[in-house]
Amino acid sequence: MTDWKKYHSNHFQGTKVLVTGGAGFIGSHITEALLQLGATVTVLDDLSGGDTQNLAAFASEASDRLAFVEGSILDQALLAKRVAGCKYVFHQAALGSVPGSVDRPAHYTEVNVIGTLRVLEASRQAKVNRVMFAASSSAYGDSQVLPKVETMRTQSISPYAATKVACEALLSAYSGSYDLDTAALRYFNIFGPRQNANSAYAAVIAAFAKAISADQHPMIYGDGEQSRDFTFVHNAVHANLLAARCKKRIRGQVINVACGTRVTVNELATMMAQLMGKPQLTCHHEAERAGDVKHSLADMTLAKKLLDYEPIVSFQDGLAPTVEWYESVLC
Repeated sequence: MTDWKKYHSNHFQGTKVLVTGGAGFIGSHITEALLQLGATVTVLDDLSGGDTQNLAAFASEASDRLAFVEGSILDQALLAKRVAGCKYVFHQAALGSVPGSVDRPAHYTEVNVIGTLRVLEASRQAKVNRVMFAASSSAYGDSQVLPKVETMRTQSISPYAATKVACEALLSAYSGSYDLDTAALRYFNIFGPRQNANSAYAAVIAAFAKAISADQHPMIYGDGEQSRDFTFVHNAVHANLLAARCKKRIRGQVINVACGTRVTVNELATMMAQLMGKPQLTCHHEAERAGDVKHSLADMTLAKKLLDYEPIVSFQDGLAPTVEWYESVLC
């Protein structure tokens, strides 16, 4: 869908990189783009949330430049072995659900925070140039101020958000203390093909696709007027690649990654039902969930200034192929 060489030319040609969580949703798209750009990629994933099938569609085309390793970011010795010789690390591995973190806060802290510490330490010792980290817009909490600007005070209202904020602090500390540059990319509601629809904590677009494909009314927690800055996954990939290429030190700065537009959950459900040819499947509402944020909208000024980032796929242009993909795997 996206011609990555149009945006990134030959910058990654022959470059060795590590993608943690590279068999997951976002990680597999980063891996695919890097392979198209000529990089040699090692994917490290414990498959707790990822799936090797996410790599299958493109792995055969560059099998000589792709290595998959099943393992955990908590394994310091394994990390040290796999990061050796890498120029960049794209750190996407994490447990990624707000409700899941409410259920298991200690486990989320162990994997997300201690795991990130070990990725940073392995990267420092291997003399990696830069680590790109999958931060989260959940760090902004339930502040009513819109748009969300990176200088706003963080307000973690879930254990998941707290782990991501803690990781941001670690990135800043490592860039301040060592010769390791880092970038914290705060993702806003990333969606697209390969996002798991079968998880108990599936993201809203994946959950809606599963319900509608089964002729069920999409379920919304709350009144549905909560809004999100839904961001197609190729925009997140683009931001990661731009961050890796940045000529200036980023020094752990937090950078929003989004489209800078809002869509309500009610609007999303209506659009998806129409795209899937089932407009009669209107929303079913349940009580709000603990830790959920009411509104989300990103300010894109810093991303543009620091990375020259602009979204390359609009919400509407990303939703149609996403729905098509779900229809192909769910029906």
